[in-house]
Amino acid sequence: MSRPRGSIVQFNWQDSPEGREYFAGILRRNRRKIFGLLEIPSLPMQSPPDIINYKIVLYGKPGIGKTSTIAKLSGQEIPLTHIETPGIQTTVIYWPVKLMSSSRVLMFRFQFWDCGDHAMKKYDHLLPVIELKYQYYITNRFDQFLHSDITEQELREFEEQWSVPVLKIANKDGPRLSDGRGLDGRAGILDVAPFLNTLAELLWQHEQTLASRQVSRNSSNSSRNSADRRIR
Repeated sequence: MSRPRGSIVQFNWQDSPEGREYFAGILRRNRRKIFGLLEIPSLPMQSPPDIINYKIVLYGKPGIGKTSTIAKLSGQEIPLTHIETPGIQTTVIYWPVKLMSSSRVLMFRFQFWDCGDHAMKKYDHLLPVIELKYQYYITNRFDQFLHSDITEQELREFEEQWSVPVLKIANKDGPRLSDGRGLDGRAGILDVAPFLNTLAELLWQHEQTLASRQVSRNSSNSSRNSADRRIR
């Protein structure tokens, strides 16, 4: 059963003294750091968190905002003009969270794949490698919802009917640094925290549910095997 959002991950932890220490690892001179595929952030030596890896695939028709969504989440400036993404582009985003129950800190490593509809058709041989495990609907037109006929109730009904969580984001640049030369990384973290905390929580909940089912299945098989041996 799905638990209420905010019941697994501490959603305001990023603004606490402890949280700021972990989030400092994804900042450089108060800007969001861009990570290569093999890079990891600087982590507190006294309590380094476990790194949890996920591949997040964004796909759909050109011009719907996939590239802008990834730019927003990674703390980069939103492109002013639309240019269709050539092929498939990857972006690594690290995001630390603290669990409610155990106070355990986890470092999520989201590898975002920006895939246009044309690229998915052209490189369909990659689909078995992608291994889609969960599906979420991301809407980057939330600011337009405020002036549309789509209500929060209808979004909740969509989630319940299709069993697909809806993650909302407004793709617009946040505050800039005082020198005006780049985006304020700390402010950007607070801006995207509800989205990335929700994503981390949903994925962690899925993993724990699967692990619990596997333990129950193993326990059931073990009991069945013991009964068979007794009968023999």
